[in-house]
Amino acid sequence: MSEDKKTPLYQSHVNSKAKMVPFGGWCMPIQYEGIIAETEHCRTSVSIFDTCHMGEFRFKGDIVNSGIEAAISFPISKVPVGKCKYGFLMNSSGGVVDDLIVYRIAEDELMMVVNAATCDNDFKYMSSFLSGDYIFENNSDKTSKIDVQGPLSKEVMKLFFDGDFDSMKYFGFIYSKYQGQDILISRTGYTGELGYEIYSDVSLAESMWDKLLSDERVKPAGLGARDILRLEIGLSLYGQELNEKITPVEAGLPFFVDFEKEFVSSDILKEQKEKGTERVKIAFMAETRRSPRHDFEIYSGDELIGEVTSGVFSPMLKKGIGLGLVKAGYDKIGTDIQIISGRSKIDAKVCELPFYKNGTARKKIIGAG
Repeated sequence: MSEDKKTPLYQSHVNSKAKMVPFGGWCMPIQYEGIIAETEHCRTSVSIFDTCHMGEFRFKGDIVNSGIEAAISFPISKVPVGKCKYGFLMNSSGGVVDDLIVYRIAEDELMMVVNAATCDNDFKYMSSFLSGDYIFENNSDKTSKIDVQGPLSKEVMKLFFDGDFDSMKYFGFIYSKYQGQDILISRTGYTGELGYEIYSDVSLAESMWDKLLSDERVKPAGLGARDILRLEIGLSLYGQELNEKITPVEAGLPFFVDFEKEFVSSDILKEQKEKGTERVKIAFMAETRRSPRHDFEIYSGDELIGEVTSGVFSPMLKKGIGLGLVKAGYDKIGTDIQIISGRSKIDAKVCELPFYKNGTARKKIIGAG
């Protein structure tokens, strides 16, 4: 773990006695007081997450003619200034190089937020499509990102930052100031609760983290709680529900693909949408508290039909839940399945998403990382 990168909040985590683990090439907190307690706190109050490991790119130039659109699953040029949109960076075979959120900063300027483990590859891959007069920069090392999530998060944000949070729409963003420097605040979220993301210069991260924690309603949460929270509302995780060999159609996320747009693998995805796929994503709930895990096999009777992509114990539902990829035809709601690993067998049923329906930011299921 000594070779992993450290975020600007690393010492704050160590001081809080967080359990640190390697994640995507970074040394990150998996938990503080406990994964279940942190999950429940985010569902009832406010939790903050260190997401400084995420990648941020800046593009400035002609969006239509630069080539920046060529590998993106949706038309960037149609995203209004002041809004952001979730979608996919696609390869030529229909797989997902990464999922990302694109921020329309100005008519000719974008910020792209990508996953930590794929950041360097994403930048190189996107660069290969660009031509003409443009600026394309990887600002990840200069940028900090703190996520503020939970039903009371708006009250906390209004206490510490200037901005019209009452009028702020889902997948919108505003600018504010902190210690005299510009910061960008968006409202996307990865927990099913009301939530915000704060982007700033790395020099502000530690002070901002401590300031937020000065409010007694706010507690830090680690990667363990984050994984449960995103799975309880059915959100996909890159590297599990999505990768370079899984297409958005197979992953059950076709609504983040514009099938009228031409990009590197648009023809493949159009054909899958029209003719269907050999495998499909399912959501399932165990009949007990036992937790399914990534790569456990999924059976229907004696037939192996697929594998688990994500699985956890849900503290809100008191049952094991998960997502998986299975043969087409086994995705009917109510279908009995068995999750098997070695001698361990978990009985489960295919179910609807989201698993947890009581979040304060109920919304259409997405796959953000």
